[in-house]
Amino acid sequence: MATGEKPYRVYRGGRVKGKVPLDRPQKGPDRNTRGPKAPKIRRPRRRWSWKRRIGLGLIVLLVVGTIWGIAGYLSFRSGVEKANGRLDSSVTPVLTKQSGLLLSNPTTMLLLGRDHENNDRRVGLNNSDSIMILRTDPSRHRLVYLSIPRDLRVPIPGHGDDRINSAFPRGGASLAVRTIENFTGLEINHVMIVDFRSFTSLIDNIGGVDINVPDQILSNRFDCPYKAAGCARWKGYRFHPGLQHMNGRRALIYSRIRENQLDPSESDITRGERQQAVLRAVLHKLLGVGTALKLPFTGEQLLQPLTTDLSAWQFLQLGWVMKRAGQKNALHCRLGGTATSIGGASVIVGTEENISVIQMVTGRSAVQPPPPGSGPYGPGCVVGNRQFR
Repeated sequence: MATGEKPYRVYRGGRVKGKVPLDRPQKGPDRNTRGPKAPKIRRPRRRWSWKRRIGLGLIVLLVVGTIWGIAGYLSFRSGVEKANGRLDSSVTPVLTKQSGLLLSNPTTMLLLGRDHENNDRRVGLNNSDSIMILRTDPSRHRLVYLSIPRDLRVPIPGHGDDRINSAFPRGGASLAVRTIENFTGLEINHVMIVDFRSFTSLIDNIGGVDINVPDQILSNRFDCPYKAAGCARWKGYRFHPGLQHMNGRRALIYSRIRENQLDPSESDITRGERQQAVLRAVLHKLLGVGTALKLPFTGEQLLQPLTTDLSAWQFLQLGWVMKRAGQKNALHCRLGGTATSIGGASVIVGTEENISVIQMVTGRSAVQPPPPGSGPYGPGCVVGNRQFR
């Protein structure tokens, strides 16, 4: 018999003919039989990785930041447009057109401060109480502030020689621009007028300003904050030397001090320096990053004390230029001369040193302080936090 696998099974009872049954798996449970169903296996939910969470957070911040930035810019632009509307139409034609962007090209801006609340009769005539020029040089990352004494005697077009601050009431900002351009030889690209009556709210809205007080001050008794009995015992406002954070009211008082009882040598020049220190601090803070975060809520209010030809885009450029340049190496200059009296009025007659100061402002000459012995009216320049005296 041949060997190999037989097509039948062998049982104890004998062999069985027929096909060999195959062991095939059943396709499914019998429909006629009921039994427990197999439980469904649920896959665990996949948790978000830290990378996905960070990515989602960044997207949310980007969207919120974009919306916030657009809202702030629109609010700020609305305030700028109102500030542009307050500028007399005669000013724009006398300004020298800006050459290119402020981001990459030098610009010269005239800052005029008016204080109608001051008890000085000359200020009551709407004279420009504070006169300062800001010149930016982005290529050198340098800021230059030029202080001009309001009593400096200069030729005023169409009115002869007089104090420089009298140009504003005679012909507005346009005549002030022409007068300063003719006297200094500097081309004025932009103008900004600050109204000290609204100065307090502006400083409070930007969170106050930091002012470096050079010397101890005890003012004369103006604008007494007490009642009659208290004012009789009050000696005046006190300011200690050093860096101080001032709110709007404190900064306004500091800029208005005309007499220091502790230093009789102080003059209108030192008062002007205080005003311009406050103006510089306000401008730097106004264009800072911290103020930009508040723009959706305070954009229009911030610019209420200002009148200017600067557009919103130019404001942003100026802020970036000032931030990059910083204040540490800023150049502080002043024009001056000899104090005298003409026609019963106290004036300052300019000297030849003023020409050298203009050369320092434009970067054509080395920086030099006021000449020794020139007194509080000596022309010159200093760098950073150095004082003129």
